[in-house]
Amino acid sequence: MPLTSASSPTERIVLRRADGSSVQVLVVDDEPMLAEMLAMALRYEGWEVSSACDGRSAVTIGRETRPDVVVLDVMLPDMTGLEVLAKLRERIPQLPVLLLTAKDSVEDRIAGLTAGGDDYVTKPFSIEELILRLRALLRRTGVSTPDSGARLVVGDLVLDEDSYEVQRAGEPIALTSTEFELLRLFMRNPKRVLSKSLILDRVWSYDFGGRSNIVELYVSYLRKKIDSGRAPMIHTLRGSGYVLKPAD
Repeated sequence: MPLTSASSPTERIVLRRADGSSVQVLVVDDEPMLAEMLAMALRYEGWEVSSACDGRSAVTIGRETRPDVVVLDVMLPDMTGLEVLAKLRERIPQLPVLLLTAKDSVEDRIAGLTAGGDDYVTKPFSIEELILRLRALLRRTGVSTPDSGARLVVGDLVLDEDSYEVQRAGEPIALTSTEFELLRLFMRNPKRVLSKSLILDRVWSYDFGGRSNIVELYVSYLRKKIDSGRAPMIHTLRGSGYVLKPAD
């Protein structure tokens, strides 16, 4: 697996564009599982994510969406990542690019940076490190600034990331810090099925020795506070995980 988990969570200060809209990220990698895990982690940061599994798709999507930053695998099935970089820069000259590669030689790093890559991460990598590098890259290139009033809204459920206040249908809901982090993960990934192992990694950030019952316990706590007496928003998909979506 080309990702590793760090022992402490990534600093969760939401970065946004200068106009207040979400940062747009393009992830390009021909490993579907890796691309999906990266997309999930970046959406958790509050960013909008597009994905491509080959060079031609990456160029097409990049030209259509005009992302703020690209996470680009150097080795792709139809063309090299450096060729993709060059084509994207034809349309977006100042586009920040973080290169991913399985090669770790000095020559490879120099080639990537000489071709215009802004930063370079070697597989396997810590996802927390990758996010911190992207944050630094976005700040350095002036793409984004910290958001001073981030609110997540799913249906009639509202979570304020600055004040740590949660409301449903206008009624305040008191949560513990762990319940808040779990709900934030759900609300940053609405309508997406989250496995117990992913929830353990993103909320607790360390190994519980497979004790997924801690997830079940905290989901039950959340349900009592979020769904009690209301149309349910948190749903269990047996054998797959949990999903949060607006009430019918």
